[in-house]
Amino acid sequence: MFGRLGGTELMVILVVGFLIFGPKKLPEIGKSFGETIREFKKSAKDAENEVIEAKVEESK
Repeated sequence: MFGRLGGTELMVILVVGFLIFGPKKLPEIGKSFGETIREFKKSAKDAENEVIEAKVEESK
């Protein structure tokens, strides 16, 4: 999921994020990031479906 990041690297990132943003902002940032990823995946899937539909239309 996180590629080549290990446990230590993730802990360092979380600690730095905690120090920079504070405990109240981190959940909001995480929620926004999750929504952004979901929207990106949905858009990519929609684009893929449009390409497939165009190929089907073209082959008719």
